[in-house]
Amino acid sequence: MSKAKITATLYAILAAIFYAVNIPMAKILLNHIAPTMMASFLYFGAGIGIGIIYLFGNNKLKDSVTLSKRDLPYTLGMIGLDTLAPICLMFGLSSTTAANASLLNNFEIAATSIIALVIFKEMISKRLWAAILLITVSSMLLSFEDMASLQFSWGSAFVLLAALCWGFENNYTRKISSKSTYEIVMLKGLFSGLGSFIIAILVGEKLPAVKFLLIALMLGFVAYGLSIFFYIKAQRELGAAKTSAYYAIAPFVGAFLSFVFLKEPLTARYAVSLFLMMIGSFVVAFDTMILNHSHMHTHTIVHTHGGTTHSHVIEHAHAHNHITNSARHRHTHSTKSIAHL
Repeated sequence: MSKAKITATLYAILAAIFYAVNIPMAKILLNHIAPTMMASFLYFGAGIGIGIIYLFGNNKLKDSVTLSKRDLPYTLGMIGLDTLAPICLMFGLSSTTAANASLLNNFEIAATSIIALVIFKEMISKRLWAAILLITVSSMLLSFEDMASLQFSWGSAFVLLAALCWGFENNYTRKISSKSTYEIVMLKGLFSGLGSFIIAILVGEKLPAVKFLLIALMLGFVAYGLSIFFYIKAQRELGAAKTSAYYAIAPFVGAFLSFVFLKEPLTARYAVSLFLMMIGSFVVAFDTMILNHSHMHTHTIVHTHGGTTHSHVIEHAHAHNHITNSARHRHTHSTKSIAHL
């Protein structure tokens, strides 16, 4: 695995860890903040926090390529979906358990991969599909307490809708991920937050106490701002499907945080699920590796000059670099020797 892919993998894992803070902490804050207002300030926290880092951070670390008019459709789609998704998640959380929400939210992995394959023509290997299946099954084992967990509810529907929205949003963001990460996160945060805020006011939700809004802003900076920032960095190298697969470790971190903050117990199921997730993550990492091979060809070229036949024997080195889950396939050629017979 190249250094760039190792770095991208670490970015994807960091993104998952930061996002894992969201569900257990948001579950607590929903006792004090209405769902749509909560979604609004989570994104405001992301946009404002990353904006502050951009203004006062090291200029050498800032991305130089900004968004252009050609990126407008994907940018608008990203903002619209980022407005709708967290609202759906907050409504879902308000009427289902944090564990069940973590499970259902992992539908985002499958949604992202299927959308990447069908609509955006991103190549997905059989190994990656197997890894996605393992990770999804492990997440299901983590969250299912009993058969009652399979009961359908409006809360579950809202969480699934949020996951579907984020599946499309991940792919839209992938299309512009080569541009300024700071600019993307700030646009996501400020405009998605503004859209959610307008909806919250229209449906009659009230502003909570200042202390709860400040907590929501801080949570948004970590769970959305930093998470999105590292997610986009990972997407540049790994693509939407692979990054989403690594992102699946979030429920396991979320389960541990739920144990700490919500006193939800850790069970033997957690250990089994963690083991399956580690296998799935290993398969994703293996699928990310560049496979190199080379072989020699010998070509004989026969041609005629003035009635005399000549044969050229060319020994030809042919090296391949295959990059899985990508459309890239590079060939390099070199002629080692030529014999004129």
